[in-house]
Amino acid sequence: MNKILSLFLFFAVISLTAQKREGNIVEYFGKEKVEDVHEGEVLHVFTEALIYKKQELPKDTEAVEYDPLFAAYIGEAKSGIKKGQVAGKNYLGEAMCWEEIQVNENSEFQNPGLRDGYLYLEYHSDSERTVLLDASGHTSILINGFPHEGDYYDFGWSLIPVKLKKGKNEFLLSSGRFSRMRARLISSEKELQFTQRDMTLPEILKEQKQNFPAAIRIANTSEKNFENLKIVARVANKVAETSITEIPALYVRKVPFEIPFTETSKDKKEVKVMLDLLDSNGKKLDTDTLLLPVKSKYEHHKKTFVSDIDGSVQYYSMAPSLDTVSENQAMFFSLHGASVEAVNQANAYEQKDWGHIVAPTNRRPFGFAWEDWGRLDALEVLAHSKEEWKTDDTHTYLTGHSMGGHGTWYLGATYPDKFAAIAPAAGYPDLLLYRESFKLRIADNPELLRERFKMSAEEFKNRTAIQLDSENEKELSTIIQRAGNTSRTLKLIENYLNFGIYVLHGEVDSVVPTFIARDMRERLGKFHNDFVYYEYPNGTHWYGNHSMDWPLLFDFFKAHDKKTDENQDEFSFKTASPGVSEKAHYIKILQQERPFEISDISVEKDSTQIQILTENVKTIEVDFSKFTVKPDSIVIDEKQIAVGRQLESLVMKKMNNSWEVTQRPDDSEKGPHRYGGFKDAFKNKPVLVYATQGSDKENKWYYHRAKFDAEKFYYRANGDLTIVADTEFNPEDYSDQNIILYGNSDNHASWKTMLGDSPIQVSKGKMSVNNKTLKGNDLGAYFIYPRKDSDFASIGVITATGEKGMKAAWGNDYLLNGTFYPDILIFEDSMMSEGLPGVKAAGFFDNSWSIKKDDLIWNE
Repeated sequence: MNKILSLFLFFAVISLTAQKREGNIVEYFGKEKVEDVHEGEVLHVFTEALIYKKQELPKDTEAVEYDPLFAAYIGEAKSGIKKGQVAGKNYLGEAMCWEEIQVNENSEFQNPGLRDGYLYLEYHSDSERTVLLDASGHTSILINGFPHEGDYYDFGWSLIPVKLKKGKNEFLLSSGRFSRMRARLISSEKELQFTQRDMTLPEILKEQKQNFPAAIRIANTSEKNFENLKIVARVANKVAETSITEIPALYVRKVPFEIPFTETSKDKKEVKVMLDLLDSNGKKLDTDTLLLPVKSKYEHHKKTFVSDIDGSVQYYSMAPSLDTVSENQAMFFSLHGASVEAVNQANAYEQKDWGHIVAPTNRRPFGFAWEDWGRLDALEVLAHSKEEWKTDDTHTYLTGHSMGGHGTWYLGATYPDKFAAIAPAAGYPDLLLYRESFKLRIADNPELLRERFKMSAEEFKNRTAIQLDSENEKELSTIIQRAGNTSRTLKLIENYLNFGIYVLHGEVDSVVPTFIARDMRERLGKFHNDFVYYEYPNGTHWYGNHSMDWPLLFDFFKAHDKKTDENQDEFSFKTASPGVSEKAHYIKILQQERPFEISDISVEKDSTQIQILTENVKTIEVDFSKFTVKPDSIVIDEKQIAVGRQLESLVMKKMNNSWEVTQRPDDSEKGPHRYGGFKDAFKNKPVLVYATQGSDKENKWYYHRAKFDAEKFYYRANGDLTIVADTEFNPEDYSDQNIILYGNSDNHASWKTMLGDSPIQVSKGKMSVNNKTLKGNDLGAYFIYPRKDSDFASIGVITATGEKGMKAAWGNDYLLNGTFYPDILIFEDSMMSEGLPGVKAAGFFDNSWSIKKDDLIWNE
């Protein structure tokens, strides 16, 4: 776990405990933990373990995450870990050994060392058998050497089917959010079964005449894939059937299904739903019963929908307007804080009489801090609720509390033409700077430094700073972190000029310290003339529902509307990637000169002319479709271009430092539809396709590696990713879907079909990048490349040249926010233990998906 994040959580727990808690929003540390077992009988509760307390200093955010301890044991079925064995050294240089630890009265291992340490468990089985591992409180786990996702937030959701070996089985758990962990083994007689842990369920809305999307998890504890299953849901005399394509072997999948609409439901307070799980022959494998509340859409409620990101079922919550008749009302888009359910977010608001409050989920109560897939969720819900309620674009407002306050700063800067005004409450603008502020607070606390760390402030600052050994490493670090520019909100600060801002913060907030809000007040004061700053007297982080539902904030909203595009006579716009945010009003940045560096435009318009100044823009489009009167000309970087009266839009491209009229770039080039950054592969309903044409060890590794990604995306994003073997993969069955390919050209049956024209080729013992060849079995790579049989889909590649390279490619923190992944990352196995020095190359493809020298930095 990131050391700064660990430190942040330590202070957040102390601060939240100390601050007064009231109101109906507070589930400060997440959902109520699952304690009961319904999936079988508890076979074994782990009561004894070994603990390694790392005791390391926090570090600034590094370009590459790494884990030396996991690096030593990844892929190793026998670790050799034992009591008294030296595991590493602490920040004082003292040897730290594996120590014994026992559970407390709650059958939990609890120790401050688990906040940034490791727990080692053993289980001796009399025979080979399959069980469910029910563990919580950890980030990741190695089970006999193979990586799996943990239960970082200690919800009790984690169920991992495990085939135990006869004899000793080893479990190595890394630290999670808290200083406690629990683990037990469950024996189940059923090969396939429902589990009610972590369902996504609708509320039955009286006015809805369609079936209701829902999701439930199915556990497969067998070593075979189950295909062509069916979920049958019954409500009274109505039936809805949902086909389930496959549940992979030894896997728990959260699958979507439908609950039937019935007219009789509207007269009840709750509805009973009977579920049957049927195999391909119609044989009943399991049953379950659900009770769902019935509500009116005109009261506080939640609504489910099927996401275009991955086909999973998500929800959003609402406090709809008291005006049940009028269309074209305002929308107040409200983002929740860390650990808060969207339902609680909406419930914290009184209903208004002039607009609808809409609360998306960020995919989870913690989710992605409204970045990455949290951002995509927000955009989906914004579009879905706008269509559902026919809201007014000119009166759409953005607000949120705590992490949701960060989301307000972030989404407002990223999409400046979507909102008439924004109102961050108890928010921080930049996630990484917020994390690092906790380290700075330690550096300013001599007593804490002396008592806890036994060093001066100067030594602390020096030892916690990132040390790069050469100019080459600095360049490499810079280009990797450039992929994170899309989240560097303060680099986009001028975008706030597009709307009014109301900043609300508690005077004595110690969770998001008030000095962060005061810093933003100072920054805005230098250039912005339409913002309000208010500190609630003696307000802590949460001082009741009026921490968000603040009347003066809504008065500010009512005084602001958004101009139509044609009336936007002067504005500026910055973006780090057209793939994330390409547009402000009638201007679109289609391509950059330097990918993921900040692009900047400033626009002035009068009745006859539009003047545009640009920085780091390669291709730009001006959209006249909503203009009643088109300008006569455009002057772009002092180049005048005439505008034809019949044009709906004008595309211009910078050629040899001069702008020329051109056509929109072909879809085969980079553009807003497909721009890269490796994380971008995990959208468009991605399908995980793993290699089966290698050795038994390779095949087993790549299958587990695909499952590891699917497990993490489920846990972090409430997601559902399809896993398919390469021999069963037919591209036509997954047209226009992104593909995540695990393997190389020698062991993956689809490599040559999908990646034959890629400038990066990987085979056993060799990797070539354009004309450069690397040799060895210790190389791995992550890269994204366009899917040539689709106008917008991509291929994400997780590949290696051999066994050591496979181990090097075990990490998947690309599925977390606050991490950096350019188009291309090439590394050797030492990256696992050393970080940046183990990176061989990193960078970006150009606009034609070719590799140019300046955009790929080699570590030489």
